[in-house]
Order: sequence, then structure tokens, then C-alpha cells
Amino acid sequence: MRLSWAEANCFDDADGSSPNFIRAETDIDQMDELDSAIIRHLQRDARQTNRDLARALGVAPSTCLERVRSLRARGVITGYHAAVDPAALNRNVQALIHFQIRPLNRAVIEAFKTYAAGLPEVITVYVVTGGDDMIVHVSVPSTDYLHGFLMDKFTQRREVVGFRSSVIYQHAHNRVLAPLNP
Repeated sequence: MRLSWAEANCFDDADGSSPNFIRAETDIDQMDELDSAIIRHLQRDARQTNRDLARALGVAPSTCLERVRSLRARGVITGYHAAVDPAALNRNVQALIHFQIRPLNRAVIEAFKTYAAGLPEVITVYVVTGGDDMIVHVSVPSTDYLHGFLMDKFTQRREVVGFRSSVIYQHAHNRVLAPLNP
């Protein structure tokens, strides 16, 4: 049996954040074309073997292995994950919840972010600028469930002075991130 990169190396998230993302603070100058190609290939299919990856890139398996290890050590590759269809988990409705939080200070924002991220319906929590302070992406079984979730989990929170929801009809996701040179 051949193991994929993720299985063979047992990579976990380095910091508990979402995997398969390039960190913003990574030094782009350290990235060359081979590193970029490795990242593209692994984001498309992290289950491929080192031998298959090396063959696709036209390099020796030992070179490929060393480059992937270096990308991991530098924090460019933070982990691997399985993409899951929310509908297969009875999460047929997705929505963005826009929150206004008061008082607006670091402690309140951090506490609310921790609370929201701990709810099983929540996919992602964003702290943003503009008219809203936070946006929470949720995935739930139905609009009735969404309504109950909002009423039960957020209306009684002291720091929430207002919120509105936007149901997501469709979305597209770019699964391959490449380095951008300024």
C-alpha cells in the first residue's frame, strides 16, 4: 500500500488554524519555481505519493522530499486536510452573519471570537473593518435551524449590539493559492 504525503508524514496543523494555506509572513524571496510548483500540486492533491509528486515535477524523489520538508519547516505548508461536502453532513444552508460588537476592544473581540469559533455550526470567524466588526460563516441544516441558532446563541450576548445574516446561495472557492510578488 502506498501512503500519501499526509498519511506518510502525519502532518497536523502547526498552530490549529485552517490547513493548506500559505502564511502571509512567509518570506517570498525564499520561494523559487520548484517550491511554488510543489505547493500548487499538493493543494490540488495532497494524497499523492512523494514519488508521484517528484515525477510530476521532473525532479528526484529525494529532492522533492527535502523541498517539502523545508516548506513545512518554514511554515509555508501548515498541514493537510480532507475536503468535506457540507450537504453530506446535513448542513444544507450556509450563511454569513455580520456582527457589530461593543465595547470595541481587544478583550471583547477575542472573547467573542473564541465563543463563536467554539460553536459546532461555525466554519470561520473573521474580524473585519467597516460597518461590521466580525463576520461569522456558518453551516446548518435549514433556515429554521439558522433562525433558532441566531436567537439562542447571539441575541442574549452583551457584546452584540446588532447582527444581520446573509444566506449563501452559491459560492466558489479557489483551492490553490500561489505566491504573489509585490
